[in-house]
Amino acid sequence: MNEHRTLPLAGRHPPTAPDPPGAEPKVFVHLAFAQDAQEWERRWRAGTLIGLNDPSPYGYARARAMGCAVAFSRAAKEGVLRKAVRYAVRALLGFDYLHALHNREAILGSDVIWTHSESQYLAVALLLAIYGRRPSGRPKLLGQSVWLFDRWDDLTAIRRAFFRRLIREVDLLTTLSPENLAVIRRAFPGKRCELVLFGIPSEKWTPPRVRVSRPARIVSLGNDRHRDWRTLVAALRGQPDIELTIVSGTAPVSLMRDAANVRIVQLADNSELQSLMHEATLMVVPLKPNRHASGITVMEEAALEGLPMVVSGTGGLEAYFDARSACYVPPGDPLALREAVHSLLAAPERGILLAQRAQARMRLGGLGCQDYIARHVELTRALLGDAR
Repeated sequence: MNEHRTLPLAGRHPPTAPDPPGAEPKVFVHLAFAQDAQEWERRWRAGTLIGLNDPSPYGYARARAMGCAVAFSRAAKEGVLRKAVRYAVRALLGFDYLHALHNREAILGSDVIWTHSESQYLAVALLLAIYGRRPSGRPKLLGQSVWLFDRWDDLTAIRRAFFRRLIREVDLLTTLSPENLAVIRRAFPGKRCELVLFGIPSEKWTPPRVRVSRPARIVSLGNDRHRDWRTLVAALRGQPDIELTIVSGTAPVSLMRDAANVRIVQLADNSELQSLMHEATLMVVPLKPNRHASGITVMEEAALEGLPMVVSGTGGLEAYFDARSACYVPPGDPLALREAVHSLLAAPERGILLAQRAQARMRLGGLGCQDYIARHVELTRALLGDAR
């Protein structure tokens, strides 16, 4: 992103008013083992944390400026044996309980626990069920669901009953997609649940511009299990006027076979990503049907880069960007995907209009990292207010 503009944090997203001095809610952010906050920041500073990221994991440290005392989970040092045991317990339970146990003291000493996915909140829920009964009361648990309710109906009866019992320990369920929210409300009709739109840092952006190249440079990014690389390659393989670059560590390299205009790469640092995005003509986000807004991070990155988008219409993504901001196509339909790509390439002025609307949504529409964290703070204050 060679050209960008910067928007100061102050004034755009007024933070939640802080509590009186001495009344800061103690927030403990329990993240996955691999998302240790110190390691995250080290990689961010080194430029090896690929994508538009905050110095803290998912921006949760921004809550400090909103009147919260924030601490993060720490990953235990482990050798081969300890790692094997942790993995075995995780496979047995379906979540990383030993990681939560390692952070028990900080978890139990907090006012509220934030989690980024069900693997973390189920582990904390089990910890609270075992250790959380104390005279001073237990911390509130805010549990964010990402993948669990995509596969809820496919769980065994025993696993589903086990998770139901643990979810009783969760004070508030949140999710990133209205489709997931509907499933949660059906499965837990008496449970408090809220939609929280995910956002990445949106203080910098590149104004949309005419992007014309021969061949057209199509980019597609992601490692999510619901990326539909086969449909994407089937749509664009052999198109002489298109060069497709897939940035992924999970896309099968066999897809490049007999596809001279397709390459699959992994990037070493953010400078490579910025160069790729700057030179791109169009972003494509191919998805399998899902309920958890798969692809939203890449869509937000494309919007801030001013890139027009062709996206599989699934997962509740239109809660973030409507059909005036992105070109949606049916999932699993290579012909529709190919036609949408060629349509935008033939009408660059339409692409600019889509990109302008998507970028306005990011900059002015309450969609970004600051809003995502402010929503957590708002829900936290409501939870703690109820407790008092």
